[in-house]
Amino acid sequence: MKLGLFLMPSHPPERAPIDAQNWDLHCLKLADNYALEEAWIGEHFTAPWEPVPSPDILIAQALMQTKNIKLGTGAHLLPFHHPVELASRVAYLDHLAQGRYMFGIGSGGLQSDHELFGIDMENGEHRERTRESLDIILNLWEHVDGPFKYEGKFWQVNIPDPEDYAFANLRTHITPFQKPHPPIGVAGASPGSDTLKLVGERGYIPMSLGLNEVYVASHWDAVEEGAKSKGRTPPSRSEWRIVRDIWVAETDEEAREGALNGMLGRAWREYLHPLFSFGAYPFVEYMKHDESMPNEDVTIEYMLDNLWIVGSPDTVTEKIRNLYSAVGGFGHLLWLTFDHSEDSENYETSMRLLAEKVMPRLNDLTG
Repeated sequence: MKLGLFLMPSHPPERAPIDAQNWDLHCLKLADNYALEEAWIGEHFTAPWEPVPSPDILIAQALMQTKNIKLGTGAHLLPFHHPVELASRVAYLDHLAQGRYMFGIGSGGLQSDHELFGIDMENGEHRERTRESLDIILNLWEHVDGPFKYEGKFWQVNIPDPEDYAFANLRTHITPFQKPHPPIGVAGASPGSDTLKLVGERGYIPMSLGLNEVYVASHWDAVEEGAKSKGRTPPSRSEWRIVRDIWVAETDEEAREGALNGMLGRAWREYLHPLFSFGAYPFVEYMKHDESMPNEDVTIEYMLDNLWIVGSPDTVTEKIRNLYSAVGGFGHLLWLTFDHSEDSENYETSMRLLAEKVMPRLNDLTG
């Protein structure tokens, strides 16, 4: 099993953007020093607790300050970008990364983001746009020399014949460094995610939020359904990334204290628990080990005991093994990282214990 980070990135609303960026860079440098495999950087537009609308800017800076860790968008939300513009940015960043870049995509999970861009999320427009955008991006990279036309439902693209502009050598020219393109990861949020069917259809990398086993299993079911629809073999479970809230300390008591009373606990109390409990995000049902539980019993303390991976190295090792067994195997554990800039020493201790005391004991878990 391999270890990586998932940065939403999350910061408390009072954090200045420059301070937030510097903390994220600090996390990525630590991860590189402790030989974590990868880090995925999220994108949102209407969430003060997730205040980064341009993950590629963070990645570009991190590439200059790290040596080995692979960096990916987790994810670029395709409905909110013109595919020609995004294809060019992604290809350019792939050249800067020289093999360390991953192209993570998603449909977007926040209703407020979709309302901002005027996209009908309730009727699935965001998923239609995601598929069309990805088709355009891949076609642009394949037909860069033109001429090529794409007449879609949402976008129309015309790559002109370079002969028409030979007098000044004007032509499309940016394709990725990695061929035919960087690894593509797909982030799924909703139960039984339709977006994750793309993974099975095309052989991409699946990424899942770490709620209960029923929720996570529904994501792998979506991957297999997508593969079956195209007559493909599903990707190996070793490619499956599962995101989990983690906090490790020398003792269980220290870990519980750090999780509940640090930024992990605060972010869930003030942002994620309300988000997943009300309105368009009834994910509280997928936090329970027993569906008959009343919603009000799904407290922060309940999540610590039943969903988060918190404890000493021995306890955390056991919890990861239990998760692996419960979902049928996966290959990459992504640590959902918050802004612990006011408790950076304990954050580094947590990373060190996870990387040096826990992960070596899980080498037999291959997915």
